[in-house]
Amino acid sequence: MIACRHRIPITGLLKLSDSVFMALSFALTTVFIVHAQSRIPLDEFLSMRAKVSNFAIFGLTLLLCHFIFSVCSLYKSRRLSNKSDEAADLLKATTLSTLCVGAVGSLFTVKMVTLSFLLVFWVISAAVLCSFRLLLRSAVEHIRTRGRNLRYMLIIGTNSRAVAFAHRIETKAESGYRVLGFVDDEWHDLQKFRSTGFQLVSDHAGMAEYLRRNVVDEVVVYLPLSSFYDRWLEIARLCSHHGIIVRFSSALFDLKTLRWRAEELDDGDQYIATYSQSGEGWPIILKRAMDITISCVLLLLLSPILLVTAVAIKLTSSGPVLFRQERVGLNKRHFWIYKFRSMVSNAEELLATLEAKNEAAGPVFKIKSDPRITCIGKFLRRSSIDELPQLFNVLKGDMSLVGPRPLPIRDYSGFKEDWQRRRFSVRPGITCLWQVNGRSQISFDEWMLLDIQYLDQWSLWLDLKILLQTVPAVMHGTGAT
Repeated sequence: MIACRHRIPITGLLKLSDSVFMALSFALTTVFIVHAQSRIPLDEFLSMRAKVSNFAIFGLTLLLCHFIFSVCSLYKSRRLSNKSDEAADLLKATTLSTLCVGAVGSLFTVKMVTLSFLLVFWVISAAVLCSFRLLLRSAVEHIRTRGRNLRYMLIIGTNSRAVAFAHRIETKAESGYRVLGFVDDEWHDLQKFRSTGFQLVSDHAGMAEYLRRNVVDEVVVYLPLSSFYDRWLEIARLCSHHGIIVRFSSALFDLKTLRWRAEELDDGDQYIATYSQSGEGWPIILKRAMDITISCVLLLLLSPILLVTAVAIKLTSSGPVLFRQERVGLNKRHFWIYKFRSMVSNAEELLATLEAKNEAAGPVFKIKSDPRITCIGKFLRRSSIDELPQLFNVLKGDMSLVGPRPLPIRDYSGFKEDWQRRRFSVRPGITCLWQVNGRSQISFDEWMLLDIQYLDQWSLWLDLKILLQTVPAVMHGTGAT
């Protein structure tokens, strides 16, 4: 894919401005916090000497923030995206950068980096960066609407999808795209296409000559793949010779919810287009790093509660402290989940005698007054303390902090719809949309739909939102049984 000739300087400007504004936000936060807490006059504060090590830590932090901004796709072309998407990515990047500043401050024992410092830094950096980006975007869009910085697009195919795409492009003049016209041969619906007002600039045989004589930046293909396979190959080869970007809709395979990437084979002369449910690369690595970091911190902070709970279980009922059960995890792999035991030790054997009293629709088993629950078990379940040992499952890699809840083998055996099984394409989690939206108060079908919604909308930002929403849900015991 060839970048446009204006892309490099704009990207360079964005990288430089982001670093400058992050440094400026850090400086403003420092001045504000120091002045507010110690009442030191500004001129006296500015005259203080800074250690070389502080500059090194500050430089490291800026590099990490730059890396986060790159991972959040803030240096890719935004012509076809809207302002709200860019603002959302900026908020996600500044939030992760603030967490990064907090982690670096904790690692190097920087006393200045407190909770109030991080909050002020997040507000300032988010406000400054969003304002600058939106102003820059408005300026660039104004330039494009006046006929500058344009990209010329040729659409292959004249079916209804191709025409609908062209209409969408024409309504977004600020994106800087101009539709040159369409390429297609005679077919039974071509007369219908001519009534749209769009121009048919060439047939397929004349496309090569058209590319030789005209400025074409991008080619968008809307031909059916099954009946035009050879034509697809010809178009791809021709555009490759001219160095022209080729685009096609993900709706071609009706796989809109899947993420895709191109992979190079060992010999280097072939690429494989891979469609998958879960993303890969740095977002997944950051998700795993977040799982490990937060789990370790929680286990350390909650260790007194873990100890008291273990003693209470041992004193109030016979049997082991931990309950271990085989569950279905990533891609239907089985693993052993750990929970504090909240039922009698032979609860699994008693399940068969209670099947007739099941109050839940679907394959899961739920009853409000389960006789197997111990005297302390109801409190453990309502407070979700029984789930805390799953932090060890997260550290092992069987689970994540956020993801669809892992189900017992018995429940999985009752699944009847394949679309529901897509929830097993990611690691199961301790909390999820189901947990923060009512838990047992939600029907099985609604639960599955929430899991699929999580898969379709997944991002690190969504994980953070669910984790934050889990705290009040647990405190109120929403939907717990």
